[in-house]
Amino acid sequence: MAVSFPNDFRWGAATASYQIEGAWNEDGKGESIWDRFSHTPGRVLNGDTGDVACDHYHRWREDIALMKDLGLQMYRFSIGWPRILPRGYGKVNSMGLDFYSRLVDGLLAAGITPYATLYHWDLPQALQDEGGWPARHTAEAFAEYAEVLARRLGDRVKHWMTLNEPAVSALLGYYWGAHAPGHQNIREALAATHHLLLGHGWAVPVLRRDSPDSQVGIVLNLNPKHPASESEADLRATQYMDALENRLYLDPLVGRPYPEEVISQHNISLSYVQPGDMQAMTAPVDFLGLNYYTRGIIRSQEIPEAQNARPTVVRGPEVTEMDWEVYPEGLHEMLVRLKTEYPFPAYYVTENGAAYVDEPGADGVHDPKRLVYLQAHFEQAARAIADGVPLKGYFVWSLMDNFEWAWGYTRRFGIVYVDYETQERTPKSSALWYRRVIAANGIVE
Repeated sequence: MAVSFPNDFRWGAATASYQIEGAWNEDGKGESIWDRFSHTPGRVLNGDTGDVACDHYHRWREDIALMKDLGLQMYRFSIGWPRILPRGYGKVNSMGLDFYSRLVDGLLAAGITPYATLYHWDLPQALQDEGGWPARHTAEAFAEYAEVLARRLGDRVKHWMTLNEPAVSALLGYYWGAHAPGHQNIREALAATHHLLLGHGWAVPVLRRDSPDSQVGIVLNLNPKHPASESEADLRATQYMDALENRLYLDPLVGRPYPEEVISQHNISLSYVQPGDMQAMTAPVDFLGLNYYTRGIIRSQEIPEAQNARPTVVRGPEVTEMDWEVYPEGLHEMLVRLKTEYPFPAYYVTENGAAYVDEPGADGVHDPKRLVYLQAHFEQAARAIADGVPLKGYFVWSLMDNFEWAWGYTRRFGIVYVDYETQERTPKSSALWYRRVIAANGIVE
């Protein structure tokens, strides 16, 4: 099936600082919570760390040449906060700023538009030692950090994203403990949520002031929640999970209170909410970034399985190496829901991709499952545009294989294969196909 996109639609790929840069303690960079977490035995599979990762800090010129060869029109990268402000605030590390300045100049010279994310989970460890995201001071420091970046890079970077997936920062970092800093406390997680969104709200006007004529947005990981059955228990559980993982981060951006389902279930006191906080979170954005990978099928845990209704919704047979169901229709569903319930001016798919086992062969690296995965999701994006969603661009996750957080180097999401021993980059068949998609601005059979 041939699928075309609007003439102003743009194509790109995304990465994150800790996952690709390496150089974890070079040129004045401070320690991040992921440096500390990955260096703690038992936290990351196989004891892997991001100390070297893809060595992008030293190989960025090569990586930009690779992007140009693939025809990328946009590149979404994140900036390492501790590389700029080793303590999270105060003294600026000029060598860190210089690195990103060179990167931006290199992208622009290659005809690639930079999309900069301020925060992709690598909080300065010094700020964590002072309370981390559950503390209000971290939101204040984030606004200071935004000012430093906008003043140095805002003459050239015209697309900013404040936070990447605050739900992951708060819930996996402070509630479920799978990500740095590895805490397990729902009260900490909800306080972290508040200060993440508050930091976003404070950063938006700073970016607008110091980076004139820029577009500013935020990136959320969102997915549809489907009840496993029509039982009351499953419906309640689904409503709660939608509130916890979707609405908790969406609602405050448009002036709504935190979902009552979350606050009441955990009997949380919102003592950290100060006058003006919720209003600050509604700072107008130019776009919302959607990271989409799969859907959630929700089964109640409040009653014994034998007493619940028989499941009528089950996951499909196709799963990725992350054991995530391949469910492209969820991208369309989520985009249409956003347009209907949260009408932001524009949307980007800021991450979408899949991990599979990739092995280089004599004639390259072939990844047919990833290619099929991406094509199915591109088709759903086009369907959403046809349904009136103002979707402006698509960033594939990820440009290259990299450090996949608690999974270390055991999960490959890249459209470019990375040999971690030699750091050789090899475009996979999905990358070569993506180059054709970009050139045609669509899918041609």
